[in-house]
Amino acid sequence: MSQTKPGKLLLKNARLIEPLSGRDEIIDVLVVDGVIEKIGAVKGTPTSVQVMDMKDKVIAPGFMDMHVHLREPGNEYKETIKSGCAAAAAGGFTAVCCMPNTDPVIDCEAVIREVQKKARAALNGLVDVYPMAAITKGRVGKELAPMAELVDAGAVAFSDDGDPVESAEMMRRALEYSTMYGVVISQHAEERIMTKGGAISEGFVSTTLGLPPIPRVAEELMIARDLLLVEYVGGKYHAQHVSTAGSLDLIRGAKRKKLAVSCEVTPHHFTLTDESVCSFDTNTKMYPPLRTREDVESLKDGLRDGSIDVIATDHAPHSFDDKEVEYDQAPFGIIGLETAVGLAISELVETRVLTLMQLIEKFSVNPRRILNLAPVKIEVGQRANLTLIDPNAEWQVDVHSFKSKSRNSPFQGRRLKGKTIGVFNNGCLNLS
Repeated sequence: MSQTKPGKLLLKNARLIEPLSGRDEIIDVLVVDGVIEKIGAVKGTPTSVQVMDMKDKVIAPGFMDMHVHLREPGNEYKETIKSGCAAAAAGGFTAVCCMPNTDPVIDCEAVIREVQKKARAALNGLVDVYPMAAITKGRVGKELAPMAELVDAGAVAFSDDGDPVESAEMMRRALEYSTMYGVVISQHAEERIMTKGGAISEGFVSTTLGLPPIPRVAEELMIARDLLLVEYVGGKYHAQHVSTAGSLDLIRGAKRKKLAVSCEVTPHHFTLTDESVCSFDTNTKMYPPLRTREDVESLKDGLRDGSIDVIATDHAPHSFDDKEVEYDQAPFGIIGLETAVGLAISELVETRVLTLMQLIEKFSVNPRRILNLAPVKIEVGQRANLTLIDPNAEWQVDVHSFKSKSRNSPFQGRRLKGKTIGVFNNGCLNLS
């Protein structure tokens, strides 16, 4: 991975795909001092320009992952803001939304300011880092965090990620207060009493392996409760890492009622099933747990029909020692930033679940729309914020070459089609 700050960058013969305008054409793009100067045929080679031949490759508006654990502050041995941004850039993301389950929790202005400071210093600010603040102080569900203070400091959304807001009254208040600031409440949907001690999804595989189960209804109950509250008091609600057909049906129903509801799915949930757990590889342990083949097909249907708005990784780094324990003792979570695009193209585009245009919309347009961030536009005069993709590249996952500090991926050795070749943001070009 190499980073430069080219004064002039010419991307020749590229396939430009921009969902906002519906543009999909072969064209040249000239960037000067970080700003798009020309879109169209560029004859000859301007002086002092870096040229990239983009034949058979794609330029897209910069991707955003709205569900990333950077682990800093508090667990820097797993990931840091700098290493997480490097992993994001290598995976094709020019922006990430970092989760608040840090130590200390992102529940006050001081922690947000520190995260922002370190993000600006990482990789010359190549990756924009947007903090998601905690809904409740300390993420313990007892008292609302100071939303006004946190929004003023730069929080773009609120979540007790890693933990659900278990109290219906607390969630009601969070939704009510959030309407004052136009921010989304993002929920880790889990009915904790039902999932206590569980390791994998309840069903045939859990029974066969003798591993403690996590019932699918625990996710669906929490989403159903929250949707009732949204209907009652309003607010914007986002369901994280949806994993079951039942959850998706509930969200479809809420959208038919025109409620301000959105949801995301992870690449591992539309790629793997609970049968992967038969390996007893602790890198197949994540929350929500891997579900059945029927659920995977339902999630793909949800992506296809637009019920699922966003593809997000839930990038959750853990050290080798953390995962090198008995399956039921291992922590939940896997890394995902550096495999997301390859998995999405392999599992969704190659199988015609989504077009490249639709995939880019879920990686770039929709996350920013949900978080009320300015859309990325590939237009003359706009600041260049670009993801560069080779949709035909075939490669094999090698976690030992990853930029993340952690290696906890179940996709080691998997062959994929489609790869990010670089990103451009804030005047910096990063080639993978």
